[in-house]
Amino acid sequence: MFVLPALPYPYDALAPTVSDATMHVHHDKHHAKYVETVNQLTAKAGLRAATLEEIVRQAKAGGDKKLFNNAAQAWNHAFFWLCMTPDRSEPEAELANAIARDFGGLDKLRDAFVTEGGNQFGSGWVWLTLHEGALKVFSTHDADTPIVHDGCRPLLVCDLWEHAYYLDYKSDRKGFLEAWFDKVADWRFASRQLTAREGWAYPERVAESA
Repeated sequence: MFVLPALPYPYDALAPTVSDATMHVHHDKHHAKYVETVNQLTAKAGLRAATLEEIVRQAKAGGDKKLFNNAAQAWNHAFFWLCMTPDRSEPEAELANAIARDFGGLDKLRDAFVTEGGNQFGSGWVWLTLHEGALKVFSTHDADTPIVHDGCRPLLVCDLWEHAYYLDYKSDRKGFLEAWFDKVADWRFASRQLTAREGWAYPERVAESA
């Protein structure tokens, strides 16, 4: 079965940008439910050997909306936790050069990221990706994820679903995005995603208890 990955930092580590209360609800309730549902659906469908990435892609190709939504959301959330850090630093080396090349600097990337996320209608995600050799900012609706888009590798993501920010920011999604980008975005992780031979993968399954 797939497991709910533990947070890579304490629940209160990102406060006040993201509060302890939000992290508990978001990780322990929302993310946990997606993982639980994926395990139920994959067991029923006989997909016990597939990786989560394979399940996401198969569900998308096969039109299994319920499985896709839950599997993609499980993947997106696990990736999202890694995109935040209590020890933020500036982009460096190859990533900094790519940002300068494709956006004209970090401030312009920030503007593009906040604008794209702020203009998203309804629930979804805003991503920084490597797409066919260039950095690109784009948003996805609901559970949609870059891993089902050919030639696209996610580097960084911010959750735009209300449960990600409403306890802390109410309806001020733009304020959340600005604070998130300025205070907790993990550029070290984004840099590893950019330069790695293969991008991050969801943890492998563990054997079910007898």
